[in-house]
Amino acid sequence: MPRFAPAAIALSIALPATAATPLDQVQAHLRATTSMTADFVQTDRAGKSVTGTLSLKRPGKVRFQYQKGVPLLIVGDGKALTMIDYSVKQVSRWPIGGSPLSVLIDPSKDISKVARIVPGGVAGQLLLEARDPKHPEFGTITIAFRQSPSAPGGLLMQGWTTLDAQGNRSAVRLSDHRFNVPISDQTFRWSDPRPRSNNR
Repeated sequence: MPRFAPAAIALSIALPATAATPLDQVQAHLRATTSMTADFVQTDRAGKSVTGTLSLKRPGKVRFQYQKGVPLLIVGDGKALTMIDYSVKQVSRWPIGGSPLSVLIDPSKDISKVARIVPGGVAGQLLLEARDPKHPEFGTITIAFRQSPSAPGGLLMQGWTTLDAQGNRSAVRLSDHRFNVPISDQTFRWSDPRPRSNNR
């Protein structure tokens, strides 16, 4: 079964026409977007893929619901990012800020301190690379956007690639984006598989 780091994740971002630079445009739209859902395909370094559904609600809430048969769940409740492995009844938690994911779900974060636009995209594509220079152990995420007049602000996030401190690479591709839709806070709850005496 493929394994994925919690950082391997991303979402759609729109682009306000008045922003001065591509980085400013991403920052402005991240702050403007309140929620999003999308389908995803996630591929690990061995080439194994799983599918699932992403739900995002700012600030700080995210859920990666994997396909049936994959006993993993990743949930961000606004403060912590939690990975639950139901196959071994294990729960791991990180501060939201301890992952490149914070670039996407923390609207107050100044991404200019951790992100830059990088060359290499095809025509009509924008690549954003984020890495916290003070915390290289958090890994690197490279997010791909393409021009899309029908998407909010004219940009649609295609997906991302993450590289952790151990050199493990994972890729996510998004589809069927749905922007600024109502999402219940119940979506970001999860069932703890550990014995009650060990819970949280």
